[in-house]
Amino acid sequence: MIVRKLDELEGKDRVVSGPTWTSRRLLLARDKMGFSLHDTIIGAGTRTHMRYGNHLEAVYCIEGRGSVTTMDGTEYRIEPGTVYALDQHDEHVLLAETELRLVCVFNPPLVGPEVHDDTRGYPLLEVAEATPTP
Repeated sequence: MIVRKLDELEGKDRVVSGPTWTSRRLLLARDKMGFSLHDTIIGAGTRTHMRYGNHLEAVYCIEGRGSVTTMDGTEYRIEPGTVYALDQHDEHVLLAETELRLVCVFNPPLVGPEVHDDTRGYPLLEVAEATPTP
């Protein structure tokens, strides 16, 4: 069994940030669950353009308000209780009206250090055979 607490992740390799977000990575590839699980904060008033060509992602909003807009201009409101799934590697823009707290699941799982690259997504990294970190 794996048990982790969000407040115990600081200072470990499981907290990764970009210009508009901080991802606290609760489960990673090395945990061998078949997906990764993240508690992500998106800064208020930010706009993040993304497209995960190497991963599928499901996002569940637990705090805050914002919107997701697809490249065809379709806009979806995001608020607590909303889930959106990027099942077609959808290119999209996430607008955070207030700070957003999102629970994100990636398949294949992230290895850990990934940040958005020039494709607006995460690179597909090889899993290092390692013992899971607490």
